[in-house]
Amino acid sequence: MLRVLWNITWFILFRPFASRLFKKYRVLVLKCFGAKIDWSSHIYASVRIWAPWNLRIGKNSSIGPESDCYNQGTISIGDNTVISQKTYLCASTHNYNKTDFPLILKPITIGDGVWVAAGAFIGPGIVIKDYAIVAACSVVSKNVDQNTIVGGNPAKFIKFRNFE
Repeated sequence: MLRVLWNITWFILFRPFASRLFKKYRVLVLKCFGAKIDWSSHIYASVRIWAPWNLRIGKNSSIGPESDCYNQGTISIGDNTVISQKTYLCASTHNYNKTDFPLILKPITIGDGVWVAAGAFIGPGIVIKDYAIVAACSVVSKNVDQNTIVGGNPAKFIKFRNFE
């Protein structure tokens, strides 16, 4: 029932308010549905969130337009992190070794200062450590170490991130 209420609320009270002027309003709507989100974060109106009560977002972080948070399992995003447009975060899977394919919840954890570039797919149970970068259109199926840049399908180490 809560999912139905959330979908109606998203359609009527969240998605239509796309202007940046409504940034804090969208945070309020998410908080009303149990999201643990800092007021300074920016969630675009076109972001699809399966379960706001399974969403944790730190300070100054954003989820870009047309991204999809399929968070049957918890998705945690740290401070100062950017999830770019059309990214897909998937925090659940199925046990393919059983005939009824039971659901398995596998939380995603994304650290501080991370940039997940446009169109990336972050799979179930993934941990992306602080200050990592995931290149555009990458498929992340293994954890990403701190201060690294990964890319491709499947995502592989490209180089270390150097700060100026």
